[in-house]
Amino acid sequence: MVETRGFLFGLGTTGITEESAVKMMAKYFFQLSSPGRTTSSTRRGSIESCDETENNSLTGTDWDWDAGLEHEERLLQQDVTQQIERRLTEAKASILRCQVLLLPRHTSARVGQDVVRSSVDEPCGLRGASIQVYVEFKDKLKYLGSVSPDPDITPTFELSVIFKADRDDGWPPLKAIFDSSKVLKLRAEYRLVKRKLYSSASPVIHDFN
Repeated sequence: MVETRGFLFGLGTTGITEESAVKMMAKYFFQLSSPGRTTSSTRRGSIESCDETENNSLTGTDWDWDAGLEHEERLLQQDVTQQIERRLTEAKASILRCQVLLLPRHTSARVGQDVVRSSVDEPCGLRGASIQVYVEFKDKLKYLGSVSPDPDITPTFELSVIFKADRDDGWPPLKAIFDSSKVLKLRAEYRLVKRKLYSSASPVIHDFN
């Protein structure tokens, strides 16, 4: 476990203002901005990427997988990953009702890779996917929206990407500044549920740590 908060808030929360907290986040976090937007510093309402565990880093196998993709497929994977991030960004205020959304580092890249892996046995590959994005809370699922890799192709399978909310962890100093209901951290774990649209086969569920 990489205790990033120990470096940020080792001296406690006394005297930490909203402005100073945002500056510290900018120093220790990598911001995931919506595609088409560029920012020079961390700002309120952004999705932040943080160290969660050592196992979250992209391994050599992951990089080998990316290297084995054709250029067009790699671009499609990147586009799908960005669209999933966009669904998270757009849902912060309206659906997730948070001001700060924390995402463990490399999580969206890992999701993108696993989405591609789930499509390798499909006739149209990733282009034939209909991707639904959710966040799972303790008592319910919240639907964030859909992702269509290729709108010109009729989907052959549906893939649900389910992120998991972590309400019991996170950054207490941020909660003290922003209000506990305004900070939401997603866990490194997520679930993919694949359902073939033209088959009576049961859905296939994969859990990733």
